[in-house]
Amino acid sequence: MTALSPEGRASLRKRTLLGAKIIFNDGRSVFDCIVRNLSDTGAMIQIENPLAVPNSFNLQFPDDRLVACEMRWRKINGIGVEFV
Repeated sequence: MTALSPEGRASLRKRTLLGAKIIFNDGRSVFDCIVRNLSDTGAMIQIENPLAVPNSFNLQFPDDRLVACEMRWRKINGIGVEFV
């Protein structure tokens, strides 16, 4: 059994302020976003219009790393994702 963080997460998240891009639709759709929290398994992303983001997408970090993501929750000003 995996030990959980105090927030009940599988891995600890650290606060960040990274500019990133949400990429989907075979690279034809791109949204700028801000990664506010980051862990080995997921992230909290701040975005202007969370409803426009699909449930699956790629997240491109400033160092050009590309990570596949699945939506876990959606709020008025952000989304929570799990890396897959």
